[in-house]
Amino acid sequence: MTRPFPSPPNNPFERLQPSDGMLITASHWKKQENYHRRHQKENYQSLNQPGIVNGLGVRAVAAPKEVSAAYRDQRWVQIQPGRAIDLAGNVIVVPKPLNFRIATELKDSKPVKVYLVARYRDPDELEDRKTSEIVQETYRIDEKSTAPDPSVGDVELCQILLQINKNAITEPTDVFFPGYGDINLCERLQAKACPEGLVRVAQINRSDDPESSRNFYNLCYLVKVVERYCPSLRGVKDIEQVDWAANLQSYDLLYLTGQQKLSLNAVEVTALKSCLHSGGTLLVDVPSEATELIESVQFLAAKQLKSPLKPLEQLRPDHPLRNEPCLFDALPLINQQTIQLLCGGDGGLVLAIGDLASAWGLERGLNLPRGTIRDAQELGVNILHYAWKRRQLSNLYKEN
Repeated sequence: MTRPFPSPPNNPFERLQPSDGMLITASHWKKQENYHRRHQKENYQSLNQPGIVNGLGVRAVAAPKEVSAAYRDQRWVQIQPGRAIDLAGNVIVVPKPLNFRIATELKDSKPVKVYLVARYRDPDELEDRKTSEIVQETYRIDEKSTAPDPSVGDVELCQILLQINKNAITEPTDVFFPGYGDINLCERLQAKACPEGLVRVAQINRSDDPESSRNFYNLCYLVKVVERYCPSLRGVKDIEQVDWAANLQSYDLLYLTGQQKLSLNAVEVTALKSCLHSGGTLLVDVPSEATELIESVQFLAAKQLKSPLKPLEQLRPDHPLRNEPCLFDALPLINQQTIQLLCGGDGGLVLAIGDLASAWGLERGLNLPRGTIRDAQELGVNILHYAWKRRQLSNLYKEN
């Protein structure tokens, strides 16, 4: 996947070609109007991600006086005026405050998450549409028990985690950490320029090395911050933990760490070769004292992959690992040791010596200086960008 959201289909545009004496009918007028509407919608789709443009706040309110006593409870919210853009490029406008009752009833003690979503409604598709010269585009608000689906036009307004003993809908004491029954506005998307690419990452866990699963949470930290350093790139939030039998080609970057020697059988080497050949990248992040693992990775590169590793300083000065998006001359210093970065001739295997990922996130003792974390994250973002760009360029050589 190269984008967080799909692009419009590559269908050519068709427009009306007027000529003198042409009779302009309602059908002609509509064709020309639809041409301009499609241009506008596909512009939104191509350049922006769906989400909220402005407003559309959600607050807890008392039940309206006009509702019957059976529904006069503490489950009412009010959606504030604002606008949003959905995945199809439709503009959703809420012109005035709207009261809405959360109807979900809990059947047992298990918490249930509900979502409020806005959806665009085309007046031409309404069952009760009226014939008139002017029609108003409109919207609807839905309550869902499943995550919003942008492909059907959902734009999330809020989510609320309901619990059996917390019936009232409330506003959170801490807006960053809503509790049960609180209106949660943290997860909804803002409409903004769509990132150019989406990088998918997986960590390889080895049954013969218990240390291979470490650094997982730091890897999650890196994927979370990539957009701050490189606005054109975004990481998939859910990082999977896989083994060599997984479909490795579905990931842009495979992350591997540990202490023990790496020994792959013929089937595993074949799977890795296929992954790298398809444009994937393997990052092996090794503590400097893990000599056996370092030597086995170098053997894998030189003898099994036929692509010996070279230190970054021996590669071209404009190598993307050193230049995109962050510029590096000297590599980061972590725990008084300078990170070493090596890359295979075909670019698919990257070896980092010095436990780079240990500085991507928060240490339990909170002892890492801010500069160390920033430098390590910037180099990590360079690696993520490199993996994504390598996949993108490799795909351009393939038949669609």
